[in-house]
Amino acid sequence: MIIGSMDTLDENHVDYPAIIQKALDYLRDHDFTQMADGKYPIAGDKCFANVQRYTTRPEKDCKPETHRKFVDIQFIAEGEEFMGWCPLSPDLEEEAPYDAERDVTFYKALVPDSSIVLSPGCFAVLYPEDVHRPQASVVDDKPGKVTKVVVKVAIDSL
Repeated sequence: MIIGSMDTLDENHVDYPAIIQKALDYLRDHDFTQMADGKYPIAGDKCFANVQRYTTRPEKDCKPETHRKFVDIQFIAEGEEFMGWCPLSPDLEEEAPYDAERDVTFYKALVPDSSIVLSPGCFAVLYPEDVHRPQASVVDDKPGKVTKVVVKVAIDSL
């Protein structure tokens, strides 16, 4: 997982693969607070953005997940959320087997559990070995409104 901020994108000294840099440039260059929810192409079916609005939930109601075919770049445009993370390992117990159509495996818990608050302008680049638990409230009993963009980057385009 790579965590970053659009404010320091040009200064963070990370050499992203070209298609991930293209996705980050797309995120920096658009005002998603003014865009409708939905899917927006960046590089055909190899890279696209999903704009979504939702209310965060208690952490216990959010499931850890991984993806095999796509890297996720999760970007917060408005609001904030508590994202959990751990590396993929044999210690993790699957809650549901891999769903190839949705490209997702869900897990019962993060082992070990590390978390970060993502706020406006922050992004997380999540590879297939990054188990992540999105959409959690920063404070469990205080759900918040979030506008998030999840860019999907095909693994075979890296």
